[in-house]
Amino acid sequence: MVLILSATNRAKAVDNLNNADQESHPAKQGFRTTFIGICVSIVLAVVKAAAGILGNSFALVADAIESLGDVFTAGVMFIGMKTAARPPDENHPYGHGKAEPIAALVVVLGLIVAAGFIAYQSIANLGTRHHPPAGFTLIVLALVIIIKEILSRYVSGVGESVESGAIKADAFHHRSDAITSAAAFIGISIALIGGEGYEVADDWAALVASAIILYNAWHIAQPSLAELMDEQPEVEWLEKVEHVALAHPEVHSIEKLRLRKLGFDLYMNFHLRVPADLSVEEGHRVAHEVKEELLTLHPYLRDVLIHIEPE
Repeated sequence: MVLILSATNRAKAVDNLNNADQESHPAKQGFRTTFIGICVSIVLAVVKAAAGILGNSFALVADAIESLGDVFTAGVMFIGMKTAARPPDENHPYGHGKAEPIAALVVVLGLIVAAGFIAYQSIANLGTRHHPPAGFTLIVLALVIIIKEILSRYVSGVGESVESGAIKADAFHHRSDAITSAAAFIGISIALIGGEGYEVADDWAALVASAIILYNAWHIAQPSLAELMDEQPEVEWLEKVEHVALAHPEVHSIEKLRLRKLGFDLYMNFHLRVPADLSVEEGHRVAHEVKEELLTLHPYLRDVLIHIEPE
């Protein structure tokens, strides 16, 4: 026997999702962090581009390009999370959660394109003599590093709290910006301290930064690909499921436990072994009671599908 939500319960579940407190819903938190990230990235991109052009630093100009990439990917993130937060409908009974990891992969593609452009320009500049960067660019970079690191930690904290791969990807993107700024800071410092002949340190710094961005892109892509492939998520409370199920007096064992992550939501299914002499009605009752207990384990566990096995 398989326990499936009745029409009334399913309608109630959808209504709960639609009427959830918007301030506490993970999508709402994602929208907030994305908006903050867009505003900060626009300001920093303008400041870095101006400082890089006036201060003769391609590493700083490359850093500004990376910040503009943040604006683009943040827009993609916003669309992805907006889509993922839409409730289930007739054509998408499990909701639209896959839009979230897809958005994260678009962020990855943006990082790869930015890294490729920076690497290409850096290599081209290595063979070209140019003026050394100005000292004031170090002050700009120091401020950028601090601001971006604070923003990265804030966004990462939100991503961890709502278990969102897309928001975590956005946090890594902000951190990659801080890393490119740090690389530029080191390169410009070497160029200024070394003097004539060390101007290329600025370009080497940009080249190193592009490699770091590619590494971060791979780091971001892994969990998103895993979610799209329905890899079982590793959640610390999953081991509590068996404890909750076996606490019921009429449950003998639990097997074939599976968990799927769809955007912000989680869906679970498993088999319960109960006494063979239980009636269909009694088995149905046991499954409902176990399910109600399990739904309290996690705020984003939306549904539990239970198959009753006689023993």
